[in-house]
Amino acid sequence: MHGMRYGFGFYAVSLLLSLMPALGYARDTPLPAACTTHCKVVFGKVLGVGAGNVPAYSNCNANCVNRVPVIKNGTYTGIKWQCVEYARRWLLQNKGVVYGDVNLAADIWGLKYVTRVRDKTRLKMINYPNGSRIRPVAGDLLVYARAYLKTGHVAVISEVNAKQRRIHVLEQNYKNTKWPGDYARSIPYIKRHQHYWILDAYVLGWKHISKQHYSTGSK
Repeated sequence: MHGMRYGFGFYAVSLLLSLMPALGYARDTPLPAACTTHCKVVFGKVLGVGAGNVPAYSNCNANCVNRVPVIKNGTYTGIKWQCVEYARRWLLQNKGVVYGDVNLAADIWGLKYVTRVRDKTRLKMINYPNGSRIRPVAGDLLVYARAYLKTGHVAVISEVNAKQRRIHVLEQNYKNTKWPGDYARSIPYIKRHQHYWILDAYVLGWKHISKQHYSTGSK
């Protein structure tokens, strides 16, 4: 559930790859012990593929931290196979944007923009705290507080079913088990006095990718 800096373009990625051995990220480095014991599903195995056609991989268990970087189409998405990496890779593949450096998944709540990879344009991210009047929509990020495992968590909302009052999410490194279908989990929500509440512990709220440009001084 940790994050790392990302880079854009051939030279930034080439530099990162060249520095991997010096930083302890050699491709043939054995997995940490925490990534090979008490696995719900073997590290690196596909857990499922949902809306957006982005596979999620097992991180074995929440204690596993394997600091090998993932590069997707020349853009850094994170380290294998944390929740932060999945959400960034999903946004990259489906919206052409990525968010920046975070130390913990919970820190995503404080981010103000994403960067469109093709032209470096910054687009605003809008926070909707749990209990907002604005309903979450597919493509929003569901962000959990740091109180959850002292790191927080992030998932991608793939569907909002108004009839059943449930959302479906896509994610890595939550339960690390095979998905029941084309989503990782189904979470109920309620609507009370025009406010929407997602009924899952530690949820801070959801973040929406706006089409508005972000600039210094933007709220």
